[in-house]
Amino acid sequence: MANAGLGSSTAPLAVRMRPRSLDEVVGQTHLLRQGSPLRRLATPGARSGQSVILWGPPGTGKTTIAQAIAASSDRRFVELSAVTAGVKDVRQVMEEALSTRDLYDTQTVLFLDEIHRFTKAQQDALLPGVENGWVLLIAATTENPSFSVISPLLSRSLLLTLEQLPDDDLAGLLDRAVADPRGFGGAIALDDAARASIVRLASGDARRALTILEAAGSHVLAVPPAQDDEDDEDEDEKDADESTADDDAEEPRSQATPIVTDAIVAESVDAALLRYDRQGDEHYDVISAFIKSVRGSDPDGALHWLARMIEAGEDARFIGRRLIILASEDVGMADPQGLVIATAAAQAVQLIGMPEGRIPLAEATVYLATAPKSNRSYAGVNAAIADVRRGAFGRVPTHLRDAHYPGAKRLGHGKGYRYAHDAPGSVATQQYLPDELVGTVYYEPGAHGYEREVGARLERIRAILRGD
Repeated sequence: MANAGLGSSTAPLAVRMRPRSLDEVVGQTHLLRQGSPLRRLATPGARSGQSVILWGPPGTGKTTIAQAIAASSDRRFVELSAVTAGVKDVRQVMEEALSTRDLYDTQTVLFLDEIHRFTKAQQDALLPGVENGWVLLIAATTENPSFSVISPLLSRSLLLTLEQLPDDDLAGLLDRAVADPRGFGGAIALDDAARASIVRLASGDARRALTILEAAGSHVLAVPPAQDDEDDEDEDEKDADESTADDDAEEPRSQATPIVTDAIVAESVDAALLRYDRQGDEHYDVISAFIKSVRGSDPDGALHWLARMIEAGEDARFIGRRLIILASEDVGMADPQGLVIATAAAQAVQLIGMPEGRIPLAEATVYLATAPKSNRSYAGVNAAIADVRRGAFGRVPTHLRDAHYPGAKRLGHGKGYRYAHDAPGSVATQQYLPDELVGTVYYEPGAHGYEREVGARLERIRAILRGD
């Protein structure tokens, strides 16, 4: 638990540049228009209002908005992190908020970061304070609240979705940080290429953009400017000049404003840290894009999303498992070799690890993306499962029942069964479905790849099975 305040000069640039009011907030114009719920909450002297859940990617202003609302409305601000806080901390905040309201007529804004990490019991502890107005809860989450926040709390709160910051807003934020006294105060300059590079690396995250700018700006301020090369002079002339200049005071050389260039940004930042939470929405969004790219036969898109997962540190075994599922679900019988390659890639990753494991993963990804597609076997088993679940099934036909245990033959088990290998072409006329499902077709081969051959062959097989 911590009370918020403006950062000192030693605080990170992202903290020093944190907006002091909603008017300074960059982006989120759809939530900050005049008359919006957030604007009403930030009205000076406001003492009522609905609690809010802010859902959005990192660096989009969730903490900033909460602090700005508290400051503008003269409310007390208390921050808890779901990573470290427990039920005891929540109850303590509620008790203090109730006392502060009764004694000083001051409402408390409780900013709860990463509420999705709270258990159901911990979220339940928030309900009395929220329902009775002891606190104005502003909760932040990077995960879909519909799955991570309990229904009673959702129904008592206004759910607002924050969007990734547009490039223009990020560029404006960088320029503000360069000029603002809380930032660099004009001590550095930022060229266009460097600005564009930082915006690209930030991927819509304001905090990351300011962190990169701080690293690059500190770099140019720490490195002394390069001196212009002087013309070579004769050593004797140098000695003579130096001997006559001993008593002369040198004029101070004017220093130009250090400029942050694209090269300095690249030198200051090792790599762009992808906005990818392995436990959050971004994890599911990226793997979804990967699967859909393979299914859609786009190897370039598939490799891009594969690279995103690899660079973000996704478990390579998870990627391998998804490839195996893809091979069966989306390639299927159109190219049965796809499952073999996907399984081999998944096993290869376990044998050799990363980073070399990216190579078989890429090979399997490209193979599956460019292979003919069929989901007919996948659809077939789903249809069969649906019948079973709705009770559309019967007893095992007598001739298919196990006849190997004592007394089975006396019951007629196995009587009339035809051994397929004894029939021409190893296909005998015989019923394999329960009586209630005779004639049901679950698998219909497609017209792509290997399934073209399967379709023609299956048509002949089914005719023999029916006795046609």
